[in-house]
Amino acid sequence: MGPLDAAVHLLNFFVPALALGGFGAAFAKLLWRRELKVVTWRRLSGWGSAGAVLALVAGLMLFGHDGKVATYAAMVFACAAGQWWAGFGPRARRSL
Repeated sequence: MGPLDAAVHLLNFFVPALALGGFGAAFAKLLWRRELKVVTWRRLSGWGSAGAVLALVAGLMLFGHDGKVATYAAMVFACAAGQWWAGFGPRARRSL
């Protein structure tokens, strides 16, 4: 495997987590328009993606390979928890 192949492989590993963070932030901003008016999409997306990436890496370390349904379920939970923290958590309104 060459360096370009390795880079593409690594990028494809992280794409589901980053996409989940982005789509989750978009849907959260759509569903809770008034409550999340002051929270930026970038903040929600960043926290959601970070949580999903951590869950993805933890699943890889725990199971030894990618693609387990339990890992993807943990990604959804971690993304939701990160976005809740960014949008509704105890320090969400004070830090803006």
